[in-house]
Amino acid sequence: MSGSIDYTALFGSGGSGPSDGLLSALYGTGGGGGMVNPAQALRSAETNQTRDVAVTARQPAVARDVAAFRAAVTKANTPAALLKSPAVLKVLLTAGGLSDQIDYPALAQRVLVSNATDARSLVNRMSATDPRWKTLTQTYDFANQGLSVLRRADVLTRVANAYAEVSWRHSLDATTPGLSNALAFRAQAATVTSVDQILGDPVLRDVITTALSIPKQIAFQSIPAQERAVATRLDLAKLRDRHFVDTLTQTYLLNKANDGTQKNAPATLDQVANRSAGLVV
Repeated sequence: MSGSIDYTALFGSGGSGPSDGLLSALYGTGGGGGMVNPAQALRSAETNQTRDVAVTARQPAVARDVAAFRAAVTKANTPAALLKSPAVLKVLLTAGGLSDQIDYPALAQRVLVSNATDARSLVNRMSATDPRWKTLTQTYDFANQGLSVLRRADVLTRVANAYAEVSWRHSLDATTPGLSNALAFRAQAATVTSVDQILGDPVLRDVITTALSIPKQIAFQSIPAQERAVATRLDLAKLRDRHFVDTLTQTYLLNKANDGTQKNAPATLDQVANRSAGLVV
């Protein structure tokens, strides 16, 4: 099967009247319920990305973060001194796809100044479970080049632009759960070559496991078990098929919308009883 997805059939017409799409029929998300149609939100985000990222870059909070980052880069004498700045770590980690690590500044400082060319270095030990660290560390190469790479005008501009784009993507989740990850996944999908790459990247992991309905509890299983759970459900070669990626992305957004609907639904008597009993494993 080839061609584009019939978004109207899947999500409804999105007009002012009640929606007759599959998502609406299954989960009641159409017709004035306050939820943004995921398919329309995805199309709008991709169409208006350049404009909306530029608008985000001008927002006071984002502009202040970037200004503080640039000022710190100018003043610092060493990478170690630079990375002690919360403003610098916030911008660098966010722009580098590691915003979930901002709450661990000591770890970030140690990893980023370690030498990626040394097989025994901290960054290489960390990359076994989270390859994002090695990518970011190699980008700036603080261990071998000090601040020379980061102080280049083109690099500073790329960091600022990336920070604004990630900030914009995160803002999308407020109205359409998972939209930020959906956009990132569509951009990365064709570069995926291994199951370990999926498991080691929070975005890829969330999209793939959610779309394939793989329970989150898989994270507590052994790595081989996690690899089998994904490999038996996904043909990696298909991630280079744009239509397949579109379908997988829409399934992901559908499941995210379903998760949100279920979480907001009134609790049943059984659920209330389970919650009162404490932690259920």
